[in-house]
Amino acid sequence: RMRGTLVIFLKAPVLGRVKTRLAAGIGPARATSFYRQATDSLVRRLSGDTRWRTVLAVDPPVAALSGWDHLWPPHLPRIAQGSGDLGARLRRVTDAMPSGPMVIIGSDTPQVSRRDIAAAFKALGAHDAVAGPAEDGGYWLIGLRRKRPAPDAFLEVRWSGPHALADTLASLPTQFSIGRLGTLRDIDEADDLAAQPHALLRAVTRRD
Repeated sequence: RMRGTLVIFLKAPVLGRVKTRLAAGIGPARATSFYRQATDSLVRRLSGDTRWRTVLAVDPPVAALSGWDHLWPPHLPRIAQGSGDLGARLRRVTDAMPSGPMVIIGSDTPQVSRRDIAAAFKALGAHDAVAGPAEDGGYWLIGLRRKRPAPDAFLEVRWSGPHALADTLASLPTQFSIGRLGTLRDIDEADDLAAQPHALLRAVTRRD
């Protein structure tokens, strides 16, 4: 079987540029620290699995250059997400990936495990697409088998709201079969962070 590609969408952990809603509850410095630690753990954990290749899709575009190697493991390939809304960036990155099944995740659910990614690729063995729903109506994972074209994928999607998953699936060809994974909770606000059982995700909320 052709080895698939895992793409992780990331932002450079710059104060005031990441986790702004979380920052409203725990402060910008703690929110940035959380994002840096959690995404570092996520990338190292998932990229260590040889069942798939891992590519980082990063923002801002300059973060794809060699001068930013300190942010993420330097051996992992990086590409810029580019401009436009999330749909435009998803399409651009999808088009840039090698042929074969592809799974995309973001950084709002850093509790994603290797088992989750393996389940997504397994689902693509039987389906044209796979989705991992988030509790807020969005999704923590989207994957495409890419054996059949999906020319309108990610178009006309209402992002950052309760319709994001439904709109994304509606943008795929009607004949596509869709596999679904379990629902996860995004870490967007302080309550989301406190609800997680993972010590890493809770650590930055502690008061010294």
